[in-house]
Amino acid sequence: MSGHSKWKNIQHKKEKTDAQRAKVFTKIGREMIVVIKEGGADPASNSKLRDLISKAKANNVPNDNIERIIKKAAGDSDKNNYENIVYEGYGPNGVAVIVEALTDNRNRTAGEVRHYFDKFGGNLGTSGCVSYMFTKKGIIVLENNDLDEEKVMEDCMDAGVDDFDFGEEAVEIETEPNECSRVREFFESKGYTIISAEVEQVPDTYTTLTDEEHIRKMNLLLDSLEDNDDVQNVFHNWEQE
Repeated sequence: MSGHSKWKNIQHKKEKTDAQRAKVFTKIGREMIVVIKEGGADPASNSKLRDLISKAKANNVPNDNIERIIKKAAGDSDKNNYENIVYEGYGPNGVAVIVEALTDNRNRTAGEVRHYFDKFGGNLGTSGCVSYMFTKKGIIVLENNDLDEEKVMEDCMDAGVDDFDFGEEAVEIETEPNECSRVREFFESKGYTIISAEVEQVPDTYTTLTDEEHIRKMNLLLDSLEDNDDVQNVFHNWEQE
């Protein structure tokens, strides 16, 4: 999920249980199946696959598992026909939520997503009801292992990024969505440790929750969505402290 601070959310994800981490591996594998069917199993010629391999490694997926997924996807028949679907809705107190799913059964996924919204004080809306509040941006997060801020700034200028935020534990870099892969590869070539590099739906404005019940239900909604095998990404404009 994405809120005010990408790095805070990554820290939150690192605290997940082994079972939840296994779900992350499964979801990355599903993405790989789709991009391999679209562009082939060679990462040298398939930039989307190259990005997913980097994403898998950032999530500590062993190389053997990555190779196994690629071989399986390359030799797979059309029995796994996944389609991308985006759901939009509102959480408690009008928090805007975007859900990106990859499913082989849109009726099942729509029913489950609607159930989560209804159960935890929100409602599933129509296409476009909240997406106008977000802007797609490439977000690259570098581990700050005693980095020199001036050197990072110089490299950001050389890479042609839109903006960057130098934090104590991580550096968050913002770029155009179609530049995300190139910028990630630039910083990898410079020896930086990449924590994540993905196209995000970044909120233009944020909503604060002060009611404890709203906060409880919002957390339950996000956890339920993220635990669903069909859900790949969840974005929202809840400003978490």
